[in-house]
Amino acid sequence: MQLIQILLPLYDNAGHLFGEELFGKVRRELTERFGGLTAFTSAPAQGLWQDEGETKHDEIVVFEVMVEELDATWWRDYRKVLEREFRQDTIVIRAQPVTIV
Repeated sequence: MQLIQILLPLYDNAGHLFGEELFGKVRRELTERFGGLTAFTSAPAQGLWQDEGETKHDEIVVFEVMVEELDATWWRDYRKVLEREFRQDTIVIRAQPVTIV
């Protein structure tokens, strides 16, 4: 089993808040495809990184789904779709093995 986490920004690069419609679309797509979703949206996380010596930050929400098998090609293609829709250079989608006990 794999836990897939998608880190989505709340704001575009110009500082404009993304509308609920965009997040709702992602929730619907993932729920329809994988049968469920966990969304961590009430307390946004803060992402920090260094870019040319400058510290940058994002406020993000995390969407998670669990899958039996990782279809890396599908997720790579979906990441490109999200990068276009959220107007980002990179959207982080990460997978990690999970054991249900």
